[in-house]
Amino acid sequence: MSLLNVTDLSVSFVTRNGTTQAVQGVNFSVERNSITAIIGESGSGKSVSCYALLGLIPQPPGRIDSGSAEFNGRDLLAMSERELRGIRGSDIAMIFQDPMTCLNPYMRIGEQLIEPLLVHGVADKETAKQRAIDLLDEVGIQNAETAMMAYPFEFSGGMRQRVMIAMALIAEPKLLIADEPTTALDVTIQAQILRLIASLQEKRDIGVLFISHDLAVVSDIADHIVVMEKGLVVEQGAPAKIFTDAEHPYTQKLLAAIPSGKAPESDEVREPLITASNLKTYFQTQSGNEPVKAVDDVSLEIKRGEVLGLVGESGSGKSTFGRSLLRLTPITDGNVTFDGIDVGALGRNDLKVLRRRMQMIFQDPYASLNPRMTVYDTLAEPLLLHNIATRSTLDAAIKSLMNDVGLASAFAKKYPHEFSGGQRQRIAIGRALATKPEFIVADEPVSALDVTIQAQILDLLKDLKDEYGLTMLFVSHDLAVVRQIADRVAVLYRGKLEEVGNTASVFDTPTSDYTQRLLAAIPGKSAA
Repeated sequence: MSLLNVTDLSVSFVTRNGTTQAVQGVNFSVERNSITAIIGESGSGKSVSCYALLGLIPQPPGRIDSGSAEFNGRDLLAMSERELRGIRGSDIAMIFQDPMTCLNPYMRIGEQLIEPLLVHGVADKETAKQRAIDLLDEVGIQNAETAMMAYPFEFSGGMRQRVMIAMALIAEPKLLIADEPTTALDVTIQAQILRLIASLQEKRDIGVLFISHDLAVVSDIADHIVVMEKGLVVEQGAPAKIFTDAEHPYTQKLLAAIPSGKAPESDEVREPLITASNLKTYFQTQSGNEPVKAVDDVSLEIKRGEVLGLVGESGSGKSTFGRSLLRLTPITDGNVTFDGIDVGALGRNDLKVLRRRMQMIFQDPYASLNPRMTVYDTLAEPLLLHNIATRSTLDAAIKSLMNDVGLASAFAKKYPHEFSGGQRQRIAIGRALATKPEFIVADEPVSALDVTIQAQILDLLKDLKDEYGLTMLFVSHDLAVVRQIADRVAVLYRGKLEEVGNTASVFDTPTSDYTQRLLAAIPGKSAA
């Protein structure tokens, strides 16, 4: 008998523009002591299907049109709000996608952990505290007693996700719903979280409903995979069937988008365009103790016309290194030269002139694009600032840029919030290309994007590199993505350069123990 059996679930949202069918006739089940993964792109209805089970869809505008969800012999969809409150956090628990926004920033970790036990009357405060400490230790948080007194901002992304897992498990639920629990995490932390969920599921004999947009991520842990597209279940089955004998074109498209290609090797001898010599970028702490050595004595060349992949975990110094090259972050010591020019010695006006030749694609386009500026204004700003276009030629220049990055010219008057994540990234790429730069720092340009959109952006960057003759520093924590686009790879660990070499040699014969650990953590080996 299934732990959860969802039948003919349909959910819609009523807006001013009419009714949108978010989920239509969905059927799936979760067995005891097994993991069911729901896969699909953003907007496919994955999260809506699961949120509806627990009454987490705001009504209105949302509404459940039909269906049943039998859990332990009771229909979740027929329960009152009071009945659902008795189940949420106790019999059914949820790991939300972004722990930083789901954890209360004003409450200590320990207070948030014991809250479910106190609310459901499962234990007294002292018993709850000890159970919380034991569970933090179980999910891999070191110095659990000390961690109980910390606030969420004092933890890394991986540690916050472990806290969310502990919070979900503390009342010993029968069903765990994990909504994109590894999105945008470092590849090594991602692997740890996946192993943790799988081991806890087996150890505690619970059912897991795992939501993800990435087939590679779930390939190693799922017992059953459900593929959703535009609110419909288009295919489902065991992982072996999905990965070796996918029937639906959409599933085949998701499989094809898993990064697996290799950048073509080149024997061409290239001269360095940009060189960092003994580069150090340190940050002073408020406590006045030893500074944070974000970039610590790194020497590295980026050759003209190549893509250099820079990889490492969060905190390894990747983004700081890229920003230091462009002088967006003050360097502590060392030198950066661009085409023979000492970047650190330039005055403000000379640096402004050089910035036309050096641009950056920031990690989060939603945060880096001005919400009050339309696409037209965003692209016009660098064109006018650097006197690349005049008022009479501006329309044609912007139309050409939008065409280059695959955006319809009809979108020119729209604002960033009106676009999808992939479209916003295209706008950010267009802004970086506006000055026709020779060098671009692409800082995690595809992290947190759906796997199919990620593939589109990678293809776009490769095409633009060839068309514009770009030199690129491609910053990422995802080695599978880097292997697909980079000519050479450099590995940073705690601010120091661990390894650098041709992409093939770094992937096939890594010399650093740290690089070997990164490679071992790449998800999707079952999908290969």
